[in-house]
Amino acid sequence: MLSDDRLREKLRKIEALYAGAATAGERSAAGAAAERIRRQFEAASRKEQAEEFKFSIPDRWSRQLFIALCRRYGIKPFRYARMHRQTVMLSAPASFVQMTLWPEFQELSQALTAHLDEITRQIIRDEVHAATHDAEEVSEPRQLL
Repeated sequence: MLSDDRLREKLRKIEALYAGAATAGERSAAGAAAERIRRQFEAASRKEQAEEFKFSIPDRWSRQLFIALCRRYGIKPFRYARMHRQTVMLSAPASFVQMTLWPEFQELSQALTAHLDEITRQIIRDEVHAATHDAEEVSEPRQLL
């Protein structure tokens, strides 16, 4: 299985976990998982008053993922005028944000970051230099008294 295919499968499994998929067939159906999560959001919206949440996500890849995840479930992310680009606001039921949206985002982001890191290291090893480890730590030079 190609690296991209493994990542896509992992992302589907994470979503299925938060959708409460019960059977293997349900876990493999990404569209059905997203629909179940949208229904969870709608149910929480009927029970609870929406609250405003402010997220600061400096990494642009993670921010892009978070915004897409919100939109997937019917939440409209926004930013007030003069807010930093890393700030993402949304209005949603607290239970949905705390129990589904944020934990799912964190797992998806971790999987995506690991994948991007793996690809970046491989390209650097192949095209720039085989050693991709961090810079060596050395003692500071002695100070004159």
